[in-house]
Amino acid sequence: MTRIHQVVATLSYGDAIGHEVLGIQRVLRAHGHQSDIFVETAHPRLEHLTRSYREMPGQIGPDDLVIHHFSIGSKASRVAYALPARMMLVYHNITPPEYFVGVNTELIQSCFLGRRELTAYAARCELAVGDSEFNRRELEDLGFSPTGVLPVVPDFSHLDSEPDPFLARQFDDDWTNLLFVGRVIPNKRFDDLIRIFYAYRRIYDRRSRLLLVGSSTGFENYRVQLEHLAAELDAPDVYFTGHITNEQLAAFYDVADVFLSASEHEGFCVPLVEAFYTGVPVVAYAAAAVPWTMHGGGVLYHSKDPMAVAALIDSLVADPHAMDAVVRSQDAALDRLLTEDFSGTLMSHVSAALAAPRRTCDVAFDFWQQVDTYERLKALKQLRPALYEALPVQVPEPGTAADKTSDDR
Repeated sequence: MTRIHQVVATLSYGDAIGHEVLGIQRVLRAHGHQSDIFVETAHPRLEHLTRSYREMPGQIGPDDLVIHHFSIGSKASRVAYALPARMMLVYHNITPPEYFVGVNTELIQSCFLGRRELTAYAARCELAVGDSEFNRRELEDLGFSPTGVLPVVPDFSHLDSEPDPFLARQFDDDWTNLLFVGRVIPNKRFDDLIRIFYAYRRIYDRRSRLLLVGSSTGFENYRVQLEHLAAELDAPDVYFTGHITNEQLAAFYDVADVFLSASEHEGFCVPLVEAFYTGVPVVAYAAAAVPWTMHGGGVLYHSKDPMAVAALIDSLVADPHAMDAVVRSQDAALDRLLTEDFSGTLMSHVSAALAAPRRTCDVAFDFWQQVDTYERLKALKQLRPALYEALPVQVPEPGTAADKTSDDR
């Protein structure tokens, strides 16, 4: 059987990409293929399931297939590009860097370089698939061919935990709880969520809360800006939870009355279908992959006017029949998603990648030497950062050749 290995920059615990990587490995091994996961970094709970990307040159050969999960540029990505194996790229989308201007300089660079690096794979991959139709179309626009979709089939086992009793007691009352789940980053437009909540609370329901569930690590300054916005609007009862446990997440879904999303850029957005699974009606901005993910369930809105969205929320909360109809639409959409033949679709894509004409990669003759040098320089930067500090500028003495050259410039 063909060896089919996966490459991913980071294998995280509990996120959508991590679930998909592990799910793909289970399917491949069930079909008799040897399949390992090569990473740069991994969550401590998952490290034992992975191998270092540095091992790839000695372990992956011309007759193998690499399934490369692309979500940002990385050293693992560049090493995978240079391997002689066939490649199937799985695109999880990269947030446009302009969302992070004034918030996270490092992420601006990473997203910009990642999007630029992605274009090099159009000629490298035998097949490129997105985990949503939105992502597939972006690949097609970038010149990838052929393309396909490998749908995300979420794992909901983490929501079957017993809800945290403390949170249940704290928030399970006669107040209206508006919930959003997602990392506190600008493209998810937490500022719009706060403005919508302010309008809803002021006009329709003083006894309401906004529960914002997600980590703000690396975006602490952005969270402070959001807290200032809530204070300026005089919008109390806005809660930022930070990173939480599965039991706490189950509790937040349990107490939520409406799941509200204002995100402008999503490659899939798993929390939407988590809300479907837990029976929470979803009201979401129709942008990027969101309409595709909701697949006819929930309620989509097309204008960010806070007054209009607040009125939409009230029309649901005030009408139990409307709420029931929305939940039924979500149940039907979730059934359609869960009946997707993930295993069959994956193996069909694998067969297509193996049968396609082989594509060669064009790398510099000293590529592997550059990789080795880069690794050594990175180690020095970590161990002896003073080496990378700028040296003082030497001013040439008047009348010297260096001085004249400087004047000429």
